[in-house]
Amino acid sequence: MPEQQPFDDNAIASTGAGGGADLAMSEGETLERAPGGPHGAGPSGKPRSLWSDAWRDLRRNPVFVVSALVIAFLVVISLWPSLIASGNPLSCDLARAQEGSQPGHPFGFNGQGCDVYTRTVYGARTSVTVGVCATLGVALLGSVLGSLAGFFGGFGDAILSRLTDIFFGIPVVLGGLVLLSVVNSTTVWPVVGFMMLLGWPQISRIARGSVITAKQDDYVQAARALGASHSRMLLRHIAPNAVAPVIVVATIALGTYIALEATLSYLGAGLKPPTVSWGIDISSASPYVRNAPHMMLWPAGALAVTVLAFIMLGDAVRDALDPKLR
Repeated sequence: MPEQQPFDDNAIASTGAGGGADLAMSEGETLERAPGGPHGAGPSGKPRSLWSDAWRDLRRNPVFVVSALVIAFLVVISLWPSLIASGNPLSCDLARAQEGSQPGHPFGFNGQGCDVYTRTVYGARTSVTVGVCATLGVALLGSVLGSLAGFFGGFGDAILSRLTDIFFGIPVVLGGLVLLSVVNSTTVWPVVGFMMLLGWPQISRIARGSVITAKQDDYVQAARALGASHSRMLLRHIAPNAVAPVIVVATIALGTYIALEATLSYLGAGLKPPTVSWGIDISSASPYVRNAPHMMLWPAGALAVTVLAFIMLGDAVRDALDPKLR
């Protein structure tokens, strides 16, 4: 009777099947441990979240980088305009009215003899304040109402749908002319309140649709089966996965609100003097655009760059957060 050979672990490597299995296992371990791992995995092999993937894509997107730098610059000069403009935007000299560029005053003077450069720098504060406050208010109000309506449905959802239809039928500029014409305040808050009043239906409809889609997913149904409360399901499971479309729409809408404030101020229904605003300066310079185009060129250019930066930022965020574009 032949002598039985002892079992050797290395014998598997000499066979074709064993070698293939061993090689496949080695390749799998290499992929798992390699930096970056397989597609959708992080450096440690753990799957990346939507937000980490989005941040990685945003950092590599030149459109996002450029727009973010422009917006960061606008925020800085809005908070500390004296860093680049040492003059007083309300200090005017009629003897210099409509004069062009000269040393110390690169943008020239407006019809009242005020320094256009200083007023353009200080006008960023008003526009950014209106845009940010209106966007935050609209996003908060619209997200709460839309999320509750989409999650619970029923009579409240029907009422909200009809309200949004009514507000969508109101022309924004015409509504601003009617509502703001009776307000004599020189602060930004009436304009912010008007934008919140007419802007929340759009965010509400987006949030409602996202919540309706998210609450049908398996993980929400599992949480419901385990006895999770409504608040826990909505805040812990649904909201983090339904907030991406709201962020995209709100980011793009921020630039729209800045342009809307300038439009209403141009028409005389938005901000009022002595508030420094790009819309007010464009309105006061429009009768003299042929004789002194610099009076309109600089505030209008600053407004266009600001609105474009926020729209580009919103487009980049949308591309990063939309899984269909990956």
